[in-house]
Amino acid sequence: MSRRKVGIAGAIVGTASAGLAAGALAKRYAVGRIRLRPDLEASEPFGEMRGRPAIVKTSDGVELYAEVDGPEDAPLTVVFCHGYTLNLDSWHYQRRELRETHRMVFWDQRCHGRSTRTPAEDCTIDRLGYDLAEVLKALVPGPCVLVGHSMGGMTVMALADSHPELFGEKVCGVALIATSAGRLAELTLGLPALISKVVHWATPPAVSVLGRRAALVDRGRQAGTDLSFLALRYLGFGDPSTISPTVVDFAESMIRSTPTDVIADFYPALMSHDKLAALDVLNKVPTSVIVGDKDWLTPVEHSRAIAAGLPTARLTVVPGSSHLVLLEKPAVVGAAVTELLTAVAEVDADKSGNLGDLDTLGDDAAGGAR
Repeated sequence: MSRRKVGIAGAIVGTASAGLAAGALAKRYAVGRIRLRPDLEASEPFGEMRGRPAIVKTSDGVELYAEVDGPEDAPLTVVFCHGYTLNLDSWHYQRRELRETHRMVFWDQRCHGRSTRTPAEDCTIDRLGYDLAEVLKALVPGPCVLVGHSMGGMTVMALADSHPELFGEKVCGVALIATSAGRLAELTLGLPALISKVVHWATPPAVSVLGRRAALVDRGRQAGTDLSFLALRYLGFGDPSTISPTVVDFAESMIRSTPTDVIADFYPALMSHDKLAALDVLNKVPTSVIVGDKDWLTPVEHSRAIAAGLPTARLTVVPGSSHLVLLEKPAVVGAAVTELLTAVAEVDADKSGNLGDLDTLGDDAAGGAR
């Protein structure tokens, strides 16, 4: 190669390296400025609240890690089902609010958190529904309310599809938070139609490749980066300027702890999920549907579709929040869950089972509407 070409190549590499270095410095500067702002959640003990540990062994041999919290003699148990790439600690605020008054069960879905791994062919939404049935059998002796976020909401719908007899007897109420009954593969992600089609075409093979290179990818992920912090801050929350950096770090640490091959194994299940037909089962019980108005992963339209299929449900649209609404707006989510629990208690007291009591659910409190 001539000296001229070597010189040109060197200049290109040097310019590119300088650009990457400048970009890295810019990200570090941006994150540094964010972390210097007042942080009201800086002392919050995220991931430190613990309950009474339990292991539920499923029919296919998977050990599901669970925790039981709150008073054992409470008449109602609230069962929390976490979302994709998260774990049971994601319910931090809801646990803190209810642990003095309600018996609660938190569990890590298979392959997430402290639960054991399973082959890719067993990473399906239907299997998660069967897992939930086994959790209820093992850890919930009486009536319960199910609360599911994202993939956890899909798990609840899968349970309704496979075990409809549980609803109205064992399961007395349901809260579906930032979730979908199906057709996620049609999401535009806020992109122009053509670009969205390209993204949907390219994503499955890209996820598959990441899954095959999981060990290598995970080594890079474990360190955590300014880029992942900034990406989650903007994509997971509705108003990045107000969200606590500590909350972002907490959510990012849960996502980072989920192995890449688990993310890849569950992705096809999320895209093919379709449980619209199971919504009729949820009409047997008080149901609350909660979603952030800036959620781009499971947009408002998906929650509206669920509410349309559930004439007795109440829809709460939370202004200024996104997919991690349970961490971003815990007071609003907590109020909706508490109102649901009140409605369940009222229905239980009314032996005629008049679901007219659901009118007490306050979507107006969060600016939401049917």
